[in-house]
Amino acid sequence: MVIPERAWRDGETRRLLRNRDISALFRLAHSHGVSQSRIATATGLTQARVSEISNGVRAVTALDVFERIAEGFAMPDDARVLFGLAPKHPAGLDHLGAAGRAEILRIFPSQSTAVDEIRSEAAQAQSIEVLAVRGLGIIGLNDSLLRRTVRAGRTRLRMLLLDPDSAAAVRRVAEIGESEEAFASGIRLALARLRELAEEGSVEVYVYSAFPVWRVIALDDVMYVSAFGDEWEGHESAMYKLAPTPYGALHRGIRRHFEELRRSAHRVI
Repeated sequence: MVIPERAWRDGETRRLLRNRDISALFRLAHSHGVSQSRIATATGLTQARVSEISNGVRAVTALDVFERIAEGFAMPDDARVLFGLAPKHPAGLDHLGAAGRAEILRIFPSQSTAVDEIRSEAAQAQSIEVLAVRGLGIIGLNDSLLRRTVRAGRTRLRMLLLDPDSAAAVRRVAEIGESEEAFASGIRLALARLRELAEEGSVEVYVYSAFPVWRVIALDDVMYVSAFGDEWEGHESAMYKLAPTPYGALHRGIRRHFEELRRSAHRVI
């Protein structure tokens, strides 16, 4: 079932998990478009039982049912711990308990395998931040990953693209074996398409001149991170879904990298 990552971190959700308030948990799922029949299928309960629990007529007390609910709802490890269950990936936890869980929520072989999840998360995000080279596959084309979401006008966009006239662009061109003209034209096309979006909503676009390493799609505080290699583009790289944790280095470091690039970049839109 698709319950946004941010919903698990909400204070009210964490309270209901600690209290094992299954009725409220089922209502939370319903608020995100999950029907009682889908809850029943995911948890191994009958739809009638799900209805009774949702309405407070019946309570859940059996540990195996709690475990089936956690599995069916695909609870992240910190939610499982609050729910009174063992984490599925205990190596991501330390003496800090749930606060120390692993930052890496999921690994995708490439962007194409994460498309459905990213679009679902983006549709509910208040802000989208992107660090890319050209960004055509993310937002520059009509059928690109996030263009329809941004065009809907409910989401703020901040985007960083490589400066097509920079030395870093020349170096990247040599690395991937593409012509300078074609490479720069791709970036300029993306910029032109972003100007169109800026007429419809809240859009900030910057060009940076550092050599590209990380490719980031941040939906509120959840990041989908991949890398630019010397033999592949960012969308072909493995993609890591990262969430902020109090002592996590990956999410914090990449966020810092993004902000430092933005500070030194030139705003063009």
